[in-house]
Amino acid sequence: MLVALAANLVIAAAKAVGGLFSGSPALLSEAAHSVADSLNEVFLLAALRRSRRPADARHPFGYGKERFFWSLLAAVGIFVMGGCFSFYQGVEALRGGGEESQSGYLAGLIVLGVALVSEGASLLRALYQVRKQGGSKGMRDPALRTVVAEDGTAVLGVTLAMAGMALHMVTDQVLWEASASLAIGALLVYVAYRLGRDARDQLIGQAADSEMCDRIRALLDAQPEIDSVESLLTMEIGLDSVLVAARIDLVPGMDSEEVEEVSERIKRSVSHLVPQAEQIYLDVTDSRIARRDGRVDPSAVAHPHGSGEDAGNGADTGDRDDRDPAATGERGGA
Repeated sequence: MLVALAANLVIAAAKAVGGLFSGSPALLSEAAHSVADSLNEVFLLAALRRSRRPADARHPFGYGKERFFWSLLAAVGIFVMGGCFSFYQGVEALRGGGEESQSGYLAGLIVLGVALVSEGASLLRALYQVRKQGGSKGMRDPALRTVVAEDGTAVLGVTLAMAGMALHMVTDQVLWEASASLAIGALLVYVAYRLGRDARDQLIGQAADSEMCDRIRALLDAQPEIDSVESLLTMEIGLDSVLVAARIDLVPGMDSEEVEEVSERIKRSVSHLVPQAEQIYLDVTDSRIARRDGRVDPSAVAHPHGSGEDAGNGADTGDRDDRDPAATGERGGA
């Protein structure tokens, strides 16, 4: 990533010099785009380094969400530095602020050609990394997703800028470059919105994918000691780290020691089934009390193993929820 950052800085400087020399709004828009990409590389480097810190007393669930935070800042950077500046250049060119002189355009096109080759090679490397990490699974990484989006928009943006400059040279109309700048701005704003939306969802507590949730629920339903699964909640707390919290109603007649043993065994089973489940919490409760207190999502309640009459005979299970801390949340896999 340091190599990509250095390459982006060199390309940004070349575009900026060429844009100032030629007065090309499209080339200046691409210079702002490259500056935004360079800043985002810094954000992503910070995300990779800071998200690897181990959990501590202040952040007991670790620092995995740092990736989501810095990816959100990267999206804001693309929007402000890339999209808004490109819109400004396009509007100024339409208002007559663009230079009609085409001196330096040939050099500008050469700069963009070099940038196109460089950005295309970077995009191919990023796509190879996505494929190496399992395709769509690799795109869950906000850092890798941002790199792919940046490189893809860079290739398309450079292509638009080259087309606008070439048409300006042929027709002697700055309208083409202004349109290219506006198109680059619209592209960057759209990409920034998509990246920001994805980072926001992960940052505020996105649930694990439905396939993982279904596997966990199926495992819980298959346990003979569980009468019913009242609710199952999951949350991504890092790139490969998930928090699992389940409220369960155990079969009647179990003493506190049995509840403790069963809870530990179930948590080990969940941890073995889903290695990403680094934090697993089981809340043993009475289904009748949970429904009365509104702590159950009726659509999420699994069918009890026994009859409805048997499932309602767990009053002592509800009491167990209040006095047996071993049956509630603990670190999974212990």
